[in-house]
Amino acid sequence: MNAQWGSQTRIEVAKELLVKTVDDLYSVPNLEIGLRVYGHQSAITATFQDCNDTKLEVPFAKNNFNQVKTRIKSIRAKGTTPIARSLEAAAGDFPYSKSRNIIILITDGLEACDNDPCVIAKKIKDKGVKVTPFVIGLGMDLSYLEKFKCIGTYADAETKETFEQVLKTVVSKALLNTTTQINLNDVKGSPSETDVTMFLYKTGTTELKYTFTHTLNNLGYPDTLIINPQYKYDLVVNTTPRVYKNNIEIKRNIHNTIITDSPQGYLKVRFINAAKPYQFDVRVTQEGQNKTLNTQKIGESDKYLVGKYDLEILTLPRIYIAASVNQSATTYLDIQSPGIVRYSSGNGIIGQIFTKNSNGTWDWVCTLKEGAKTGTWKLQPGIYRLVYRQKKLKSSTYTLEKDFRINSNQTISLRL
Repeated sequence: MNAQWGSQTRIEVAKELLVKTVDDLYSVPNLEIGLRVYGHQSAITATFQDCNDTKLEVPFAKNNFNQVKTRIKSIRAKGTTPIARSLEAAAGDFPYSKSRNIIILITDGLEACDNDPCVIAKKIKDKGVKVTPFVIGLGMDLSYLEKFKCIGTYADAETKETFEQVLKTVVSKALLNTTTQINLNDVKGSPSETDVTMFLYKTGTTELKYTFTHTLNNLGYPDTLIINPQYKYDLVVNTTPRVYKNNIEIKRNIHNTIITDSPQGYLKVRFINAAKPYQFDVRVTQEGQNKTLNTQKIGESDKYLVGKYDLEILTLPRIYIAASVNQSATTYLDIQSPGIVRYSSGNGIIGQIFTKNSNGTWDWVCTLKEGAKTGTWKLQPGIYRLVYRQKKLKSSTYTLEKDFRINSNQTISLRL
């Protein structure tokens, strides 16, 4: 616990946040707290560690908050880590067997003595002792935290900020006993979707109560959230497009599950054999709708709800493609790479470029910069016509035409 965490040691952070947590408990009715500490009485050496170094420093009692805070502030970390013995002793610290008894175990290390915490946890359960342990690991490798799975609910904290949040969550779970998870279901009804921002508004208002980035826990399940059951909520899942679920009720003293259908896959537009990284945007709309959902780059993958979409690829000329997004798969859309046309003229010109359709008609592609003598355009492969005249010549009879062909990855130069 003496390892550095930013500008403080872990023990300093733990003491600071525990004191703050105790301050927040004053107004909680029917609550008694106690403080057991381990590894704080006997110094560890190269040849000795005191595996009995665990002590109930402040027994359970009413209104002992100041006593607990004072003792927390005076603790020094200097000994070993007898987790199993401390856990077993802590189970006997509770004065009332019929109460809701909660242990919050905070450690930055594994069991250092000869006892197995899992064995002790089982013994406590077999004796019928009703104790719910929570384990918070400070700055530990996640694989090590798996070893605490047998004890109870566990969480990791890699920074002071995450420790503060985890501690708040654990205390809220212990006191309120009202928890919630949000399932983002795939097409099979499995809650496998994740890593998306969620908003919870007070129902029927724009009052934003909670913002979460959806997360799957270490076991692959949606993690547990603490949400105030006082209100009803409107949920917005910020997928593309968004998913909405309104008038959600959080029931007290149980674990709530909110289910939304949020199956997702990917879209990616690629150039065929591009000789260089051409940069173009792709405008994405839902099938049959005009509202822009997203604009992504060619060559990049973006995530969408499973369904049908219309793509407008902002090349010259524009390319329009219909696409389907499938569960957890990437839909690839391949288009030809552009070529480049460069023009130059002894005098400033005005003009436009057109492309020839399969039926023989000509469609407008772009308009030249007025009065410019040179210009460069990236165009998709095809047959084109440049229609122009010198800007200074004030008669339509001076109109000229220049036909040319564009091939992928090739540059042509036109002298006008």
